[in-house]
Amino acid sequence: MTAWLDTLLQGVMLGGLYALFAAGLSLIFGIMRLVNLAHGDLIVLAAFVVLVVTTALGLDPFLAALVAAPLLFGFGYALQHLLLNRTLGRDILPPLLVTFGLSIIVQNGLLQGFSADSRRLGAGALETQSVSLGGGLALGVMPLLTLASAVAAILALNLLFYRTSLGRAFRATSDDPETAQLMGIDNRRIFALAMGVAMTVVTVAALHLGMRANFDPTIGPARLIYAFEAVIIGGLGSLWGTLAGGIVIGLAQTIGARIDPEWQILAGHLAFLTVLALRPRGLFPRAVD
Repeated sequence: MTAWLDTLLQGVMLGGLYALFAAGLSLIFGIMRLVNLAHGDLIVLAAFVVLVVTTALGLDPFLAALVAAPLLFGFGYALQHLLLNRTLGRDILPPLLVTFGLSIIVQNGLLQGFSADSRRLGAGALETQSVSLGGGLALGVMPLLTLASAVAAILALNLLFYRTSLGRAFRATSDDPETAQLMGIDNRRIFALAMGVAMTVVTVAALHLGMRANFDPTIGPARLIYAFEAVIIGGLGSLWGTLAGGIVIGLAQTIGARIDPEWQILAGHLAFLTVLALRPRGLFPRAVD
């Protein structure tokens, strides 16, 4: 019984990491209906940026992420303003093709700059620290921090979305971009700000990815799959649903690994297909026109 309880707890905390992968993707889709096929590679790019800042300035990874976040916000703003805004329209194919090309460019650029060697962000003593729950149960500090970061990120995005003037502009642009533009809202600027915010969340996801596992320039597509599955399970455009979706995948993977280690990845995909079959619009869908 203790072993299964530990499996469930580990699955919830793993789900926090997947929710971090998915939060930025959910935000971008919710505001501009953009399916970003380069999202996983942008997470990996952010991890390398944090690594470079850590190495160059000799900072702790957490401090390095604070330094990297404004840089990546600016990168996201410029990427949307200069490139992706030009692809948005009624046809969904141009942004898909452009972000697919961006994914290839990011992967090959990272391979050229950093080689195919895997890297890791050192978390020091946090890597081995744990919190005892009694009865033979213990939770790692790093997985707990990851789950707490996921909850904090989604809470912050909800507060931004529903409690600020920028959030009102996000919602207006999402609901009816033509009317919002007639009311004086610059849709392209709002989209660029949204991508900047998404890249800030991506920085948090990259920090926890780098401290919990090795990463290399080619792992982006796998991260994208987990992010997509979490977003779709939770319901397109629902931020709290994204957290629930990440936890569903995390639980499925740890339960699958408990039954047979070879089933870990497959169990997560089967959970996704099951939810999709039973609830095609996800667990907590928002109305999307």
